[in-house]
Amino acid sequence: MSGLAMPKPNAETLRRRSEIVADMRIIVPGEGVVDAANEMRAFESDGLTAYRQVPLVVVLPETVAQVSRLLRYCNDRNIRVVPRGSGTSLSGGALPLEDAVLLVMSRFNRILKIDFPNRIVVAQPGVTNLGITSAVEQEGFYYAPDPSSQIACSIGGNVAENSGGVHCLKYGLTANNVLGIEMVLMSGEVVRLGGGHLDAEGYDLLGVMTGSEGLLGVVTEVTVRILKKPETARALLIGFPTSEQGGQCVADIIGAGIIPGGMEMMDRPAIHAAEDFVHAGYPLDVEALLIVELDGPGVEVDHLITAVEAIAIRNGSTTCRISQSEQERLSFWAGRKAAFPAVGRISPDYYCMDGTIPRKELPRVLAGMRQLSQKYGLGVANVFHAGDGNLHPLILYDANVPGELDKAESFGADILRLCVKVGGVLTGEHGVGVEKRDLMPEMFTQVDLDQQMRVKCAFDPNHLLNPGKVFPQLRRCAELGRMHVHRGQVAFPDIPRF
Repeated sequence: MSGLAMPKPNAETLRRRSEIVADMRIIVPGEGVVDAANEMRAFESDGLTAYRQVPLVVVLPETVAQVSRLLRYCNDRNIRVVPRGSGTSLSGGALPLEDAVLLVMSRFNRILKIDFPNRIVVAQPGVTNLGITSAVEQEGFYYAPDPSSQIACSIGGNVAENSGGVHCLKYGLTANNVLGIEMVLMSGEVVRLGGGHLDAEGYDLLGVMTGSEGLLGVVTEVTVRILKKPETARALLIGFPTSEQGGQCVADIIGAGIIPGGMEMMDRPAIHAAEDFVHAGYPLDVEALLIVELDGPGVEVDHLITAVEAIAIRNGSTTCRISQSEQERLSFWAGRKAAFPAVGRISPDYYCMDGTIPRKELPRVLAGMRQLSQKYGLGVANVFHAGDGNLHPLILYDANVPGELDKAESFGADILRLCVKVGGVLTGEHGVGVEKRDLMPEMFTQVDLDQQMRVKCAFDPNHLLNPGKVFPQLRRCAELGRMHVHRGQVAFPDIPRF
């Protein structure tokens, strides 16, 4: 992991590896422990494959009791733990550590309860995102958040990263669709937050856990809301001569009070890559392609299609296709869903970024990315959730060319700095992980980061869960509560000290 600063391995843990592996086999008997170096290679990275590290040992528990015993064992012996779902994270959130147990939750793969009257599903964290929809679609229901990796990504990982997808503009992110979780703290204590009801009383700890990237606890059960499929869903495929015109069309659609079920945009490199890959019928003579899906009652959808088409024409669109069947609608989305692997066919490597900006800044940021592309001499293909301003620039490079990975990382960092500069944020749904960790001071002051660290300390005071992620500087919890003494005097000496 050259160039990436991670916590220094604990020499005592490494020395006791054989003992730890033997104890893991007692806690998780059978085939639940992987300790051979060649077999652990399968777990050495997540979706951010630029960084790799073989873990101390890989453990795949099957029960909550096993997870609880494992975490308590590690907590008592000061052993680090890195939780992992399906390993599709694109920010290095599940990157192993040399001295850490890699806790893989993929064997928690059962749906425990389907409650159609109350419109909820209770699932174990290893169930795939698409698996939930597949379990309920025969009754006309579905689970709304739909990341591009939904065929593989786990619902537990979705909770960890607060994943979105093409339909999050109208139906919300994971945080808006999760009603409750069961989790295990580093101490081994099992805790339930929320449940099958709409809102829980007290502090919103469920909101704190959603998007916490495995730093606060290990999720062992998830309760999600499911929705009835809309009566009608149709999509428009709209081409523009420039990305700026496409970006302005997005802003005008939202400004008109229209909230599409999904609104996605691709630029020329992404359009050509996707069309060559899936043959969706995309126009190849445009610079930007906008996919707008409208859903609801048939009469409403027809009215909105007319309104969106008029807005597109005012913004200079050169092509506009409207889906006439469900098959055609799905074909429009097929290219967008396959955009990431499609780009992999035109470049030896690509670096997928994830930043979010105010919609009105789309033209400015797209122009800025073109300038950065020229500065670094690297191509970029843009695929993004246009409706909520969540960008996914794919920086094209060749890892076999010395220095190109470093240039790609610098290029990506400048894109994220640009996002923050225009009033956006460092991540929309991929998380911070290790990828954006050192950019956190671009967005947060030290006071902000210390407050976030205090939340971490409340759940995991010894920093044993997923260390080295999210926070650019590891600090002991005791440091955050220290008193400032100046010339032998503390501030407000009359206040009692405990």
